[in-house]
Amino acid sequence: MSGAGRSTAAKCLEDLGWFVVDNLPPALIPTMVDLGARSQGNVARIGAVVDVRGRQFFDDLLTSLDELEKRGVRLRVVFLDSSDDALVRRFESVRRPHPLQGDGRIVDGIAQERELLRELRGEADLVIDTSNLNVHQLRAKLDAQFADHDEPELRATVMSFGFKYGLPVDADLVVDCRFLPNPHWVPELRARTGTDSDVADYVFQQPGANEFLNGYAELLRIVTEGYRREGKRYMTLAVGCTGGKHRSVAMSERLTKRLIADGVETVLVHRDMGRE
Repeated sequence: MSGAGRSTAAKCLEDLGWFVVDNLPPALIPTMVDLGARSQGNVARIGAVVDVRGRQFFDDLLTSLDELEKRGVRLRVVFLDSSDDALVRRFESVRRPHPLQGDGRIVDGIAQERELLRELRGEADLVIDTSNLNVHQLRAKLDAQFADHDEPELRATVMSFGFKYGLPVDADLVVDCRFLPNPHWVPELRARTGTDSDVADYVFQQPGANEFLNGYAELLRIVTEGYRREGKRYMTLAVGCTGGKHRSVAMSERLTKRLIADGVETVLVHRDMGRE
């Protein structure tokens, strides 16, 4: 999405040694890949920043991606998303129009762009929601995904969150821990978080907590094996409770350990811890 952080992402990839081309007409992406193949290893990793500024050229994107896949090119699509409110604030702060708004409002341009990108977002290997990320946090996310030359076959992000702050838009799977008693109502635990052992002990002493963890971990073994077979390299698992401070944090910590034990490279993020 325009305003979601493409320039920051491009600079990050450049710093990691990628050859990055901004606003490349999608029909020329296969040509760029051919040129890289002739570079004798000097251009081994290419990043193409594509967006709706290309207007009529943008329609060629899915065709180009399909061509590359048929040719056996290792391809990853990263989609940067953000909430409408965050995008509006960003455009207003720089006093620039949205590239598709024409004579309308910024929100009109955003709505039109979302519709144009709907199919591509659904096909993306990795979706990053930048609504609540600053530049450094976005760079950290990209570093975690692209810094290593030898990639694992599957990488997961486990994200705890609070439902009162909204669902993570980049989640592939969402589970709800609000069926467990809330440590917020225990005075000695209220100020603590799910990373503290006494809070975690309280959560997992509750009926159903361990059964939920064991059952979900077993389900994820099936899902991760399926993702590997289908060539999906990234997944984001969101674990929610009311405020994202106690139950979801404790569950996410234990779930991350299970995934790592199963051979899945996993990054743990507590999205809303500390927001209250």
